[in-house]
Amino acid sequence: MLRIGLTGGIASGKTTIADLFTEFGATVIDTDRIAREIVMPGRPALAALTQALGRGILGTDGNLDRQRLRERIFRDAVTRGRVEGILHPAIISELIRQADSAPGPYQVLVIPLLVEGARRGLVDRVLVVDCPEEQQIERLMRRDGETPENAARALAAQATRHALLESAAAVQCESFSLARTLLRAGDERPKPNGERLREFSDSGKVSLELHLFSG
Repeated sequence: MLRIGLTGGIASGKTTIADLFTEFGATVIDTDRIAREIVMPGRPALAALTQALGRGILGTDGNLDRQRLRERIFRDAVTRGRVEGILHPAIISELIRQADSAPGPYQVLVIPLLVEGARRGLVDRVLVVDCPEEQQIERLMRRDGETPENAARALAAQATRHALLESAAAVQCESFSLARTLLRAGDERPKPNGERLREFSDSGKVSLELHLFSG
């Protein structure tokens, strides 16, 4: 079983790449999805967060108010540490459980904090999705309604682009404009047995080269 760690900065395009792998039949396990599941009402992680931070992090329906929690995390490193101490062990435990029971010759594990959390040992190779920081900030403002200041804080709380790219064992995604047609532009398709994939967009502005399974 070969495990690929898909990582990258916030709003860098990890979900788009993960969705493409899913379309090609790969087993994809996303820790962002796990993180949402473990804080559903009635789950132990949400109870622990509420006990640590108060009911102010909850919406009127009892669900976690993610925007409010995110604002507190980005403002206060101590709060961020407390939240990570509660959520990260639960997320990794569930990730390992799902990975151990998942089928297929290889898996793609989407782990945003793969580098920051020293979780490199969970995977065999690392795929980093990279884009300019200005693009990340613009996406955060458009996607999540963040202010420029909060978007910049979100980036500052994560590993630098240099650190992320240094962690890539054999894969590097250069800056590109994300689109659902990214891997449909060329005539090659990824193969489960590990052939090289190289695709170019018809605009000439997008390129992606993955050496996922080279020896």
